[in-house]
Amino acid sequence: MTIAEIIAAVLVIAATIMVVATAVALWRAPDALTRVNLLGPTVGVAVPLLLCAKLIIDWSTTGFDFWNLVKVLLTLFGVWIIGSVGSFYMGRSIYGVTVTDVKFARRKAARESKDRKVVADNPLPAGIVPDPDDPQSPGDAAAQ
Repeated sequence: MTIAEIIAAVLVIAATIMVVATAVALWRAPDALTRVNLLGPTVGVAVPLLLCAKLIIDWSTTGFDFWNLVKVLLTLFGVWIIGSVGSFYMGRSIYGVTVTDVKFARRKAARESKDRKVVADNPLPAGIVPDPDDPQSPGDAAAQ
């Protein structure tokens, strides 16, 4: 076994460990947004390690080939660009569907319950809702 084959084998083993770790983390992830974010190590590091291992093996058997280097670099940049853009769009679409902003939900529920109470106690004509936090609102003047 040559030094180039040992280096390539180490790169392949490191990439395999990353892929397995990502697969285990995907199984344990609590939601879809976390799963999308867990693909980063595989796309960003494991695939480039595999490409570099293949390039090292090719160079050790046939010698330096500029065209192989260009193909690997184009593939690397393509994987990084497509992976980042794809995960961005998947994350945006999943965030809009699955994630609930707790503070916003609490404010909305408080506002709705306050509006229901104000509408029930409102002596003003229909459609006019006084502001319960403003002491100068028409609802307070009408109640006095």
